[in-house]
Amino acid sequence: MAMVKTKSRKENKNKITWKEIKRQKVLLFWAAVMVIYGIIFYYLPLGGWAMAFQNYKPRTGILHSEFVGLEKFRMLFSDMTFIRVIRNTLAMGVINLVVTFFTAIAFAVLLNEIKSKGGKKVVQTISYLPHFLSWIIVTGILHDMLSGTGIINELLVNLHLISKPINFFAHTKYFWPIVAFANVWKETGWNAIIYLAAITSIDPSLYEAASIDGAGRWEKIKYVTLPGIKPTIIILLLMNVGNVLNAGFEIQYLLGNGLVQSVSQTIDIYVLKWGISQGDYAIGTAAGIFKSAVSIILIVIANQIAKHNGEEQLF
Repeated sequence: MAMVKTKSRKENKNKITWKEIKRQKVLLFWAAVMVIYGIIFYYLPLGGWAMAFQNYKPRTGILHSEFVGLEKFRMLFSDMTFIRVIRNTLAMGVINLVVTFFTAIAFAVLLNEIKSKGGKKVVQTISYLPHFLSWIIVTGILHDMLSGTGIINELLVNLHLISKPINFFAHTKYFWPIVAFANVWKETGWNAIIYLAAITSIDPSLYEAASIDGAGRWEKIKYVTLPGIKPTIIILLLMNVGNVLNAGFEIQYLLGNGLVQSVSQTIDIYVLKWGISQGDYAIGTAAGIFKSAVSIILIVIANQIAKHNGEEQLF
């Protein structure tokens, strides 16, 4: 009888009443605004995906264009340029994911070890600033650094590591490392913010207990800091896995040239070239759908792996 009463009280407590709705009316109003915003700007435009299954012509519109089924997708996967573009996008996406992910964690952990508050603030400020620079500025800096008379070639020549300057933007083998370096330099400080926030939430008594047990800095990082931010690491990893095919557009477009075109083009550049420049909106839409589908599949697979191993999950 007591259990029934307790259950009844819990049900009444969780029941939504008009009084509760009136009390939370401001929050509900703004939540409704954001839901409507999402529907208008995120879900309604998905109707444009119909172009991928049509021989779409702008003058006739979606409603009157000829339906061709999966013909555009067959054209995509029979195009060796698109296959090469997938390779480039996947390769740069994986490199960027691995490099930026681990450097952000390492930077956050090392920054947390700085005892001087003033010094820590200075380092944080300097490391965050590149995030707010546009890719135009970043690529301009890279061009100046890596040009024939740039600081990198000057150092390599003066250290007798090379006999003459290298044209880094003329060799395909340098392009992916340059893109990875640019992403690390620009985003490491910004990406470390979440990890720093997670580190500050760790109970200080754990570090005190580790010190009493004779643990040094490395042992504290290994047995306290990293396990403490593990849930944050897993969640961010799952989210970033879905962005593997978002390898970028600006940096590849700005740094790319005819000499490195075979390794610089991504799916986004392909969509721009064929979907907009050549006026084939259907093929561009099909490429975009493929990219979105792969991202969803990767997130689901990564989430299931995390669930199977008892780790944090997105859903």
